[in-house]
Amino acid sequence: MPTPPKGPRLGGSPAHERLMLANLATALLDHRRITTTETRAKRLQPLAERLITLGKRGDLSSRRRALATVKDKRVVHELFAEIAPTMAERQGGYTRITKIGPRKGDNAPMAVIELVLEPVSAKQAVVREADASTKRAARKASSVTANPAKATPATEASPEESETDETAAGADEAQQAQAAATESSAAAADEAALDAGAATPDSPDAGRR
Repeated sequence: MPTPPKGPRLGGSPAHERLMLANLATALLDHRRITTTETRAKRLQPLAERLITLGKRGDLSSRRRALATVKDKRVVHELFAEIAPTMAERQGGYTRITKIGPRKGDNAPMAVIELVLEPVSAKQAVVREADASTKRAARKASSVTANPAKATPATEASPEESETDETAAGADEAQQAQAAATESSAAAADEAALDAGAATPDSPDAGRR
């Protein structure tokens, strides 16, 4: 049962008010719409929507909590078996209050409170999902902005790793220089051998000439 607001209550005592709202909720769930005073309709709306939320949960504990307010087991069965599945896609706003003017006699403002049983359109579902995605992205961005330390820091190399990399680079350069020197010495040896071969006569006739 929702906490009653401050001010004059419905009926003569708190117990009378609870019983009155329970009877109104039972009638609303049974007939899907009822006509009552505007004040009673506004007080009934949060109780009826809470009962429908219990019906959407569908577990045994929710059924027992609903039976604590609605004493008619048939109405509770309709709530869990018929009304709740109809509103499975609706995220709140299960009831609607429509003002119909004053009542004859005491001029009390009257209203019709009814269950919103129309199915949720695909367009509304897409818009709701887009709004939810936008809100999630905004919350994530605000959390990252508020806590920059939690963001993934850029990896920096430690001094030991830097020295190791420089040593490895120096060793590679030394190996490359040694290989280049070896190649140059081999090429010089080949040229010397060719020059020596050109100066040496191949046959005795070459010397006579």
